[in-house]
Amino acid sequence: MCSLRVNLDMGKSAYGWMITKDENIPGTVVRTSTIPEELGRIVYLLTDKTGTLTQNEMIFKRLHLGTVSYGTDTMDEIQSHIAQSNAQVSGSSSDPTSKPQPAAPKLRRSVRSRIHEAVKAIALCHNVTPVYESHKAVSGETEYTEADQDFIDDNRNYQASSPDEVALVRWTESVGLTLVNRDLTSMQLKTPHGQILTFYILQIFPFTSESKRMGIIVREETTGEITFYMKGADVVMGTIVQYNDWLEEECGNMAREGLRTLVVARKSLSDEQYQDFESRYSQAKLSLHDRALKVAAVVESLEREMELLCLTGVEDQLQAEVRPTLELLRNAGIKIWMLTGDKLETATCIAKSSHLVSRSQDIHIFRPVYNRGEAHLELNAFRRKHDCALVISGDALEVCLRYYEHEFVELACQCPAVVCCRCSPTQKAQIVNLLKRHTGNRTCAIGDGGNDVSMIQAADCGIGIEGKEGKQASLAADFSITQFKHIGRLLMVHGRNSYKRSAALGQFVMHRGLIISTMQAVFSSIFYFAPVPLYQGFLMVGYATVYTMFPVFSLVLDHDVKPETALLYPELYKDLTKGRSLSFKTFIICVLISIYQGGILMYGALLLFESEFVHVVAISFTALILTELLMVALTVRTWHWLMVLGEILSLGCYLASLAFLTEYFDPAFITTPAFLCKVSVITLISCLPLYIIKYLKRKLSPPSYSKLTS
Repeated sequence: MCSLRVNLDMGKSAYGWMITKDENIPGTVVRTSTIPEELGRIVYLLTDKTGTLTQNEMIFKRLHLGTVSYGTDTMDEIQSHIAQSNAQVSGSSSDPTSKPQPAAPKLRRSVRSRIHEAVKAIALCHNVTPVYESHKAVSGETEYTEADQDFIDDNRNYQASSPDEVALVRWTESVGLTLVNRDLTSMQLKTPHGQILTFYILQIFPFTSESKRMGIIVREETTGEITFYMKGADVVMGTIVQYNDWLEEECGNMAREGLRTLVVARKSLSDEQYQDFESRYSQAKLSLHDRALKVAAVVESLEREMELLCLTGVEDQLQAEVRPTLELLRNAGIKIWMLTGDKLETATCIAKSSHLVSRSQDIHIFRPVYNRGEAHLELNAFRRKHDCALVISGDALEVCLRYYEHEFVELACQCPAVVCCRCSPTQKAQIVNLLKRHTGNRTCAIGDGGNDVSMIQAADCGIGIEGKEGKQASLAADFSITQFKHIGRLLMVHGRNSYKRSAALGQFVMHRGLIISTMQAVFSSIFYFAPVPLYQGFLMVGYATVYTMFPVFSLVLDHDVKPETALLYPELYKDLTKGRSLSFKTFIICVLISIYQGGILMYGALLLFESEFVHVVAISFTALILTELLMVALTVRTWHWLMVLGEILSLGCYLASLAFLTEYFDPAFITTPAFLCKVSVITLISCLPLYIIKYLKRKLSPPSYSKLTS
């Protein structure tokens, strides 16, 4: 067992080294070298969407104000409105004698002012920090500073925790309202006419995966007005903003186009309202019991009857070669589940465009359910569907798992693809554990963000993509890749080869131990179970090391098909999931072969030895070494020069050691033709029948890869 563990661990280290050195998947890192063969038996692949299937490079596509919508071809109109609006503001502020105009009723507010308020809200409600690049004249090094007096546009870069935030701020810059400076207490915006607007940050409510929204309270320096801005997902913002008849419909329209939507709202606060809120908020933060609940309750008291400003839509394009990669995995028999926090319509659109759901497949959208009865009816409706992809929301999933866990998992596992939208990080890990518990199959999870870490760690094999959201997923995963398309080669080539090589290596190490145990058992039984070892001293040490280690370990270089063939015919991957390479059947065959060969070697040596016991040792041990080397040679499907070197090196070491091991071998006997004849006959009898059986089996029932290599 110790020898088996050592050889397998060395083999796994070799597999990891091969993965990292593969030029076709550059940047791949193996963080766990103990499970590379798990890549060869994946049945369920659970993937995130944003940053995993998509590029995580957001492009602003749509701004909707309720009565008017602006797309990429009409952004110049927004730019014109912003320029005119800021010109009016700067003109009125420069005249101290001018009286402030009374605010127009909200329903009659002009489009220009509505656009200005919406763009200003987007430019203020975020966690983006502008960073300026400066070059040293002497050393040529680059420094980054968070502020610059000149605010040079060419040197400005934006840093944020989410690409969505950067995309929105870059868009406000393109239409004329630029974020030029930010610190802990203030933000500065630059208008198209060069005027700097300063806003003091009073409070920030950061985004969380549970709240699905973020907010900020700012005070404008010139007017002293206090405004509470908030943006978030439509499912939470819909209950926060004032009643409207267009938000839900337009969110659905944008989502069906594959756009990620954000709802932006505002609320004006008087000094008295803010002071009251601040005192309650500070008191809640100082509470010793239920602090989080009390803080949330105070913030929620402010999130009422907010004015809906706009709805934004940003596009996140698919990564390169995502479609052929998903098709490759599907043809390999891998069932793909996409777990995302996006809207149902957005997730469905991406599933179609990425070919996660093929064009010929129907899609069953699981309706929202809230109790046991509704879940039962919807499951019955789903049961009547055949060969269709499932799309379900996180809320409906939670209800189904609460009342009908086994029934739901059984039905979902029959689907060729499953899309779970509005999933929390906890639900992602829960789904992985459900599949492992109910199916017993190998699961693989892939993601790029911190919200995917729990899913990656729960899976049998975790793969992280080092993306724009940081390295949390990459560092927590067993394998780290740079692009989603690399997972195809990682599974089809390296996973498949690692599993088949480990199976062959494990069987040969067991064979090596069983055959010598059989020989010892036969020897002891013939000599009345006398406590006399057949091989002693260096013979036993050399047998497990220099005489057989190199050829057996060289099996880690063997492969049945070329990498290009494995990628061209992903159906070859299906055979591994059935466990035929290493099963109870293969173990029994290995034991029977070991018993047969061990018996032949021992009985043959006892029948053919002449007068002294040392002749038995010489004949049997030499035949044993040759048998092991021949068995490796007969097993190899694709020869590598290191395999040939290992065979020659092992045989050379054994022949060279015969001159020094005179206490075990009689030099006069081992140099005679009779010795060579007896060893050859015994070796031939032990190996030839097995080769004939193997040849006939390959002809009558060829393996799946044989037609591809012929």
